[in-house]
Amino acid sequence: MSIPESHHPARWWRVLPDGRIECDLCPRYCKLHEGQRGLCFVRKMEGGRMVLTTYGRSSGFCVDPIEKKPLNHFYPGSSVFSFGTAGCNLACKFCQNWDISKSRETDTMVDRAMPDEIAEAAERAGCKSVAFTYNDPVIFAEYAMDVADACHARGLKTVAVTAGYMTEEPRRAFYAKMDAANVDLKGFTDDFYVKLTGGHLQPVLDTLTYLKRETDVWFEITTLLIPGHNDSDAELAAMSAWIFRELGPDVPLHFSAFHPDWKMLDVPPTPASTLTRAREIALKAGLHYVYTGNVHDPAGGTTSCPSCHEALIVRDWYRIDHYSVTPDGHCPHCGTAIAGRFGAFSHPFGNRRIPISMHREDRP
Repeated sequence: MSIPESHHPARWWRVLPDGRIECDLCPRYCKLHEGQRGLCFVRKMEGGRMVLTTYGRSSGFCVDPIEKKPLNHFYPGSSVFSFGTAGCNLACKFCQNWDISKSRETDTMVDRAMPDEIAEAAERAGCKSVAFTYNDPVIFAEYAMDVADACHARGLKTVAVTAGYMTEEPRRAFYAKMDAANVDLKGFTDDFYVKLTGGHLQPVLDTLTYLKRETDVWFEITTLLIPGHNDSDAELAAMSAWIFRELGPDVPLHFSAFHPDWKMLDVPPTPASTLTRAREIALKAGLHYVYTGNVHDPAGGTTSCPSCHEALIVRDWYRIDHYSVTPDGHCPHCGTAIAGRFGAFSHPFGNRRIPISMHREDRP
C-alpha cells in the first residue's frame, strides 16, 4: 500500500491482541481500528500501522518576537520562526486557537515545508530560534524533532510551546531535541483539567518536574486565568507554592488574560486586576520572575534582579523599552546571575509579526 506524501510513519504505538493499535504518545492511549484517527485527528491507523498525517504540512509560518511564546528569559529581544500544524490532544473548551487546534487538517494546511526548508528559511530570516507553536507540537512530534535536527545543524535553537500532555518515553525523546519550552499549566486541580480540557493534571506536572530534574531545557510556565474557574486565591497560592517547592524560584511564570472563545463565550474576559492579583500571590510565594500577559502592564512585564531589585528588562507587551542584562546573564548593578539564556543584545525585534510563505520567491 502506498502512503500519501504527508502520511509519515509514526512512533510510539503498539499492536493490541484484537488487531487494533494503541497510540502511546500521550496519556489518552487512543485505540484505533484501521482507518480511524486519534482524538488529536492527525495520528491514524493506516495499513496496519500508525502514521502522522501532517508531516511536512503547516497552518502557516510567521516570524515573531520570542516574548510572544511567551519566553522572557530565552534570548530576549530575538526573533523566532514560528509554525504549527493542526489538531490537538486536549479538548479545551476555552481554546484561544481553536480554529487551528480543533480543525481537520485539510481545513488549515495552507503551506508545505520539509525540515531542511524550514531551517533554511529561519536562518535566512535572521531568527535565533524556531518555535513549534499555534497547536501542540506533541501531536506532530516526529515532524518537530526532524525540524529540530535540521535547525541544530545550522546553529538555530528550538522552542516547544506545549500543554506538556505526553507520556514518559516520547517525553524523553522529544525534549532531547528542544532548547526551550513554554508549558501551559492550565489550572491546578484535576477537576479543572477533566471538566475543561478533557485531560488530567498529573501528566503535566510530570512533564514540568522532568524538565527541571532531568534536562537542560530552559522552560517557562503560562497559566491562562479564566474568571471563576482557576483564578481563586487558594488555587493560585497552591500552584505557586508547588512551583517554588518542586521547580524552584527561578522558573518564570506568566499569567495571561482569557477572552471569550470557542465553547466558553459566556465567560467574561479576565480583568487586568486579576492578573495583578495573581502576580502578587506568586511573588509572595517566593517566585522571582512573574509576568502578566495580554495586557499593557510595564510592571508586570519587567524583569527585575531578585537581589537588588533593579529593573533590568522593561517591557510593554512584546516591546522591550530598556535592557541591561550583561551578555553572560548577570545584573550589571550587583552581579547576581539572572536565570535564563542570554547573549549579546543590540536592537530588539520588537512587536512585529511577519507572515512567511514558504514557496514564494520573495520569502526571506
